[in-house]
Amino acid sequence: MRTAKILAASVLMTAALYGCSGPSEAQAPPAPSVTVAVPLVQAVQDWDEFTGRFEATQSVEVRARVGGYVSGVHFRDGDYVRRGQLLFSLDPRPAQAALASARAQLSQAQAQLALAQSELTRSETLLASQAVSQAEVDTRRGALQTAQAAIAAANANVRARQLDLEFTRVTAPISGRVSDRRVDAGNLVAGGSSAADVLTTVVSSAPIHFVFDGSEAVLLKYQRQVRRGAAPIQVRLQDETGFTRSGTLDFTDNTVDTASGVIRLRAVIPNPDGFLKPGMFGQARLAGAGTYDAMLVPDAAVATDQARRIVYVVAADGSVSPRPVQLGPVVDGLRIIRSGLQRTDRVIIAGVQRIQQPGMKVQARNGQIRPVAREAQVPVTQAAPASSATFANSLSSGD
Repeated sequence: MRTAKILAASVLMTAALYGCSGPSEAQAPPAPSVTVAVPLVQAVQDWDEFTGRFEATQSVEVRARVGGYVSGVHFRDGDYVRRGQLLFSLDPRPAQAALASARAQLSQAQAQLALAQSELTRSETLLASQAVSQAEVDTRRGALQTAQAAIAAANANVRARQLDLEFTRVTAPISGRVSDRRVDAGNLVAGGSSAADVLTTVVSSAPIHFVFDGSEAVLLKYQRQVRRGAAPIQVRLQDETGFTRSGTLDFTDNTVDTASGVIRLRAVIPNPDGFLKPGMFGQARLAGAGTYDAMLVPDAAVATDQARRIVYVVAADGSVSPRPVQLGPVVDGLRIIRSGLQRTDRVIIAGVQRIQQPGMKVQARNGQIRPVAREAQVPVTQAAPASSATFANSLSSGD
């Protein structure tokens, strides 16, 4: 009897426990919360990006055109010099002595010419009276012509010695920034050939060239754009976040390198303050096609599904579906979507990590897509060629 009562009580307790635990275990977890927004549609400009270096438009190694003793240096290292400005002076006395000797030889030749002319005139007079022979007259005429040739040679020698005297003043061949002096006053230097001593170097500063390599595809694009007008180019330095310097392409090489498939291109960049120096590293972007309306989403909204890039779209009933997309470059922190999205699609822009499988339900909160401020971006160096884009309304500001 007691055993039956115990069994009955156990059955009642078990039934009560099952009655209490059943509803709580059957309750479904809440849907995850995500933020959605329609793609931002805005006009953008595509760019091809390259890396390269600055080069001077003119660079000259200053050498003396005559050898001699350096008597003076007339600039400070690193100065900006004008074309024709005196840089070095050589001892002019040897050149002055040589010029005086050449002028003396000219005077001697002039005296010989006067004598030959007088003798020819006298012999022609005597020939009329048959006092001299025709042969003697011809001899006098030959002597006159020889004296005239000697005058021409003496004049040429004087001009050469005058040039030697002028070349004792070594002047700047171009306007630009001068390097340090390679020789000091008191040294003997060789001159007059390409093997002569280098005294210093001068490089032009404004404008300056930016030289880089581009692919054959970029070359074809540029050549087609030239028919519609020159393509602009913008440059930034390695510590700059914005492309603040603008220029134009002025040269493409005449052959494509068959080993690498690239061609050398060159842009000319204004440099009025002389801040850009030859040899500096920079990054340039070359304008691609014209502006177009693009759909943009945050780069964090793009997920990877094996080899595909996808974004998650939320339907009206809260269900999630993946959309394979084709990506473009990043514009101010936003990724251009080339294809795969509609302008009215609600894209998950926050909470993508909470999506476990397609078709699941989510609680969608409306958000808004905004560009990331450029000041907050970290400059990134990319190997050429790469691609990027900017909003079309930023072209006028030069960024």
